Parts: sequence; structure tokens; C-alpha cells
Amino acid sequence: MKRAVPDRRAQAQRSALNALKRAQRLADKAGIELSDWEGEFLGSVADRVKTYGRAFGDPEKGAPGQALSAMQHRKLKEISAKAKGEPKAMPRGRGFLRKADKT
Repeated sequence: MKRAVPDRRAQAQRSALNALKRAQRLADKAGIELSDWEGEFLGSVADRVKTYGRAFGDPEKGAPGQALSAMQHRKLKEISAKAKGEPKAMPRGRGFLRKADKT
């Protein structure tokens, strides 16, 4: 008896759609109002994933079996963190500045 091989592309599509819905539900449940850009981002990415199976056209921007590009995934994580009320990540690259170095 052969086992059905799961379709990785379909799995990635379902996973991305569920993550987008989860982020929207978290924001609604917490009463946190997303910016116009964030709301539009969630809606447009979900529409593209439903229509095309992935939300980006350039294969250089993400893995072949993924539904979201690396940057879209990052923004989705930021929106989810905002909806959960988690503090923003500290910007990297500046390090600690001495008082004389600040401008």
C-alpha cells in the first residue's frame, strides 16, 4: 500500500493563508488597530496566495516551494508581534553609543 505524498506547494499555501488569518484574528481579538498599510498588506498577500499559490513573482525572492517571500514572512511576523503586544525588536547595527558619539 502506497502512502499519499503530501503536496508541499499546497501545504505552503495553506500554511501562509492560516498565518495571515491568524495575524488578523489576533489583532482583532486584542483590539489593536493595524495601520492602513498593514491591513492592505494582509489582504493583498492573502488574495495573491489564493489566486497564484504564492505571493511573489520573482523566484530570487523566496524558495520555490514557499508561498511567501522572505521579506513578506518577516513583515507578517512583525504584524503578529504587534497584535500580541510584544515590544519591537531593537534595531541592529548601531551598538552602544557614548554620549560624545550621539548626534
